[in-house]
Amino acid sequence: MGTFGVLAQATAPDNARLFWSEVVGTGVLILLGDGVVAGVLLGRSKAQNSGWIVITWAWAMGVLFGVWTSAAMGGLGHLNPAVTIGFWASDRLPEGFAFAQVVYLIGGEFVGAFAGAILVYLAYLAHWRETEDAGLKLAVFCTGPGIRNYTANLVTEIIGTLMLLLGVFAIFVATPFGGTPGALGTGFGPFIVALLVFAIGMSLGGPTGYAINPARDLGPRIIHAVLPIPGKRDPDWAYSWVPVVGPIIGGILGAWLARAAFL
Repeated sequence: MGTFGVLAQATAPDNARLFWSEVVGTGVLILLGDGVVAGVLLGRSKAQNSGWIVITWAWAMGVLFGVWTSAAMGGLGHLNPAVTIGFWASDRLPEGFAFAQVVYLIGGEFVGAFAGAILVYLAYLAHWRETEDAGLKLAVFCTGPGIRNYTANLVTEIIGTLMLLLGVFAIFVATPFGGTPGALGTGFGPFIVALLVFAIGMSLGGPTGYAINPARDLGPRIIHAVLPIPGKRDPDWAYSWVPVVGPIIGGILGAWLARAAFL
């Protein structure tokens, strides 16, 4: 995988492979992530009311298998525009990458998020009518704050995504324990990232539901708006900018902090 492990290969793959690997990887992430939320929240699901730890662990596993799937297709396994933008802003994308490749990556991440959300809708097709609370149906697809305070919510998303990028750079780019660059990320890296996402969810996810990924939140939110879900509410567009802007800011700050601290 070159010096940067899975998340940043030594040379850029072709644009089609970049795009489709992000589509499939992000689709897996959303299918498993939004899928566990549906299982916990929707009426008459056998996983109903199984709790926050179940949600955070399954999201972590969604990251793990999404990254592995993307990497198996020859992609970078970003699955997250905040990660892509963070690597781009800190000049840590593979050699030969231009802004066009960034667009292909982010485009694939959003298309994958659309696809994953549709699959979750279909997997729980019989359960939407069994759920009276329209807010729970929306929560399957996207995040919402426990206390609506846009400034505080934005700060939470910035901090969570900063921690994500700081950790990703430490795993895949730095030279921990005196090893070679990216040594910690070789093979075992995606599992460590999954544990990092699990920790972020457990520690920082309470205030906003920890989007930490613009595609993960906005993509399924759009799908919720267009799908024929019985008894649904509006997609809460007034809040929708927070889990987009916050992770982008946090991703850039986390990448810059990593570069200043140990790269």
